[in-house]
Amino acid sequence: MFDELIRKKFYEMILYSITFSVNENVHQDWLNDLKTIHIPSILLSGLISEYKILKLLNEHPDGGITYNCQLFMNDMTEVQTFEQDFEYTFLLSMEKKFAGMFIPFKTHLEVID
Repeated sequence: MFDELIRKKFYEMILYSITFSVNENVHQDWLNDLKTIHIPSILLSGLISEYKILKLLNEHPDGGITYNCQLFMNDMTEVQTFEQDFEYTFLLSMEKKFAGMFIPFKTHLEVID
C-alpha cells in the first residue's frame, strides 16, 4: 500500500526540463554557477520537489557542451507559478555573466511510468 502511494505521487509529477548548450570555453564555470548559485536560489521557491542535472554524452553538431536541468514539480499550476515568478530571474542571472555563451531550450513532461 505504501509503495503504491509513493509510486502514484511520483508519477503524477510534472518535469520542467531545460536543456542548455553551453560554449566549451565557459562550461565549467557555467556548471559551477548552476550548482552553487542558480539551483539553490530556485529551490527557495518551494516549488521544486526534486532536481537533477545531466550532461549529454554524445556530441552536439553545433559544438558546445549540452546539459539538462530537470526540475520536478507537483502539477502544472506549480510550473506556471515557477515560469511567472522565477524563470525570468533564473535565466537573466545566467545571462548577466554568460551573455551569448549558452542557449536554453525548455520542455514540460508528465511522468507516466
